[in-house]
Amino acid sequence: MYPEVKVEALFDLTQTAAAELLNRFEYPWEALPHIKEFILQLGATLPADKFDQPAQDVWISKEAVVAPTAYIGGPCIIMPGSEVRHCAYIRTSALVGEHCVVGNSTELKNVILFNNVQVPHYNYVGDSILGYCSHMGAGSITSNIKSDKSDVKIYGLDEPIETNLIKVGALVGDYVEVGCNSVLNPGAV
Repeated sequence: MYPEVKVEALFDLTQTAAAELLNRFEYPWEALPHIKEFILQLGATLPADKFDQPAQDVWISKEAVVAPTAYIGGPCIIMPGSEVRHCAYIRTSALVGEHCVVGNSTELKNVILFNNVQVPHYNYVGDSILGYCSHMGAGSITSNIKSDKSDVKIYGLDEPIETNLIKVGALVGDYVEVGCNSVLNPGAV
C-alpha cells in the first residue's frame, strides 16, 4: 500500500549510515521514534582512531570540521567530510551523513541527514529525514507539529495516511531542492 512513500521509493539507502535502521520499516516516518536509540548503538561501534568523542554520546569524525561556536548535543554522530558552521545548533538525536553542510544558525533535532545534504543557512530541521544530495534553501524549515497537537497525517495520496505520531517534520527524497524561506508542513513528502 502507498508505494510512492515507502522507504525504498524515497531514498538510496547506500547513501546513509542509517540504512540498517530504515530497512526495519516500510515507511520512513516509522523510523523517527527510533533515531536516538540507533545513534547510541551506532556510536558505540565507531572506531576511536577515526572519531572524537568530545562529549557524552557525541561522535565527530576526525575528518569533519566543526566551528568552535557550534553547539552539539547528544546523541549525535557527524560523519567524515561534513562541516558544521558557526552557531549551528544540534539539539539532540542527529545523524549527519558524509560531506554534509550544517550551516550558520541551523537547528537540527531528531533527524537523519543522508550523505551530501546541505542545510546551510538559517534552517530548522526537526523530526525529519533528508535524502541524498538534498538541499534546503536559506531560511527554509520543516514544521514538525500541528497547531492543535493532533497526530500528523501524510497527505497527497488518495487518502490520508495515519502516522500515529504527534511530531513528523518532512521526508525529503534524494536530490530534492527546497526553495528559500519555504515552510514544509508537518508530514510533507
